[in-house]
Amino acid sequence: MGESMPTTIQIDHETKEKIKTFGLKGETYQEIINRLYNIAIKDQLHQLLMSSKNTISLEEVRRRHAARWQK
Repeated sequence: MGESMPTTIQIDHETKEKIKTFGLKGETYQEIINRLYNIAIKDQLHQLLMSSKNTISLEEVRRRHAARWQK
């Protein structure tokens, strides 16, 4: 990632400890958060691609196809 000016964010101690549990040895909070962000992006993409919302089954496609071509 590009260099940028550091900033401070306010989180409570409990949240800080939760973030720390995801860290690997020697990893900074910035590295942990960036890794968790990348995991979240992949999960969102997976959910989008695997969603059954606005989809129909193959059986329904076959039925519609057969009905359309029998007219």
